[in-house]
Amino acid sequence: MALLLATIAPSSAPVDLSPLGLAHLGLLSAVIVLAAALTVLQRTVLRGSPWLRLGVGAVLLAETLGWYAFQARLGQLTTAHLPLELCDLTLFLVIVELFTLSAAVFDVCYYLALAGTSMALLTPDLWERFPSLSTCQFFFAHGLVVAAVLYLAGSGLARPRPGSVVRAMLAANLWAVVAGSFDWILHTNYMYLRHKPQQNSLLDLLGPWPWYIAGGEAVALVLFLLLYLPFWRASRRSAADSR
Repeated sequence: MALLLATIAPSSAPVDLSPLGLAHLGLLSAVIVLAAALTVLQRTVLRGSPWLRLGVGAVLLAETLGWYAFQARLGQLTTAHLPLELCDLTLFLVIVELFTLSAAVFDVCYYLALAGTSMALLTPDLWERFPSLSTCQFFFAHGLVVAAVLYLAGSGLARPRPGSVVRAMLAANLWAVVAGSFDWILHTNYMYLRHKPQQNSLLDLLGPWPWYIAGGEAVALVLFLLLYLPFWRASRRSAADSR
C-alpha cells in the first residue's frame, strides 16, 4: 500500500508536514478513523469471525516484507538501517498478535504501540518530505500498527493482563540492551540511545544525554500505567459485581 501511495505521490508537490499542521493532523485522524471502523465492523458485522483480524495481519505482513525486500534490492539494508528500533519490535509483535491472539504478546505490544509507536506518529523523525516513498511507508506502517492495537482492544479480542506493565517494561529494556549493543559496536543510534533525533521530539523536554534516557524510562512507566488503568478499573468493577 505504501508503494502504491508513493507511485502516485511523486507527481505532487511536497507537502509541509509541520508538527500538528493540517496534513499531519489529517494523517493522525485517519489512524483513529481506521481503528474505529475496524472495531465497529468486528463488533457488528463480523462478530466472532477471525477474517478481519487475519486480513489486517496479512496486509501488515505483506507491506513489511515488501518494504524490506525493496530496501534490500536497493542495497539500503546497511548497519544503520536494520530493524532494531523499538517500533520495529512493536511491528513484529503486532503482526504475530494479529495471527495468533497471544495473551503474552499483547501484554507487550499493547503498551509499545500506544505509548511508543504513537509518539513516533506525533513527532515523526523524517528524512524526506511527504509524500515520498519512505514517508508514505512510515505513516502507513506506524499508523496501521496503532490502529490494529486499538482495534484488538476495542473489539474485545485482546486485553492486557495483570502484571503486563512490568512485562512490557522488561521487554522494552531488554530490546534496548540489544539495540544499545549494536550502537556501541557499530556506532549507530538505534532507539536514540547515543543522541536525540535531529527533528524536534518529546525527548527535548527530558534534558541532555544521558538524562533523557532515564527520563524516558519514567515517562514510559507513567504512560504504561495510564494505558492499563481502564482495564484495571474494569476488572475491579467486574469483581465487585460478582460478589
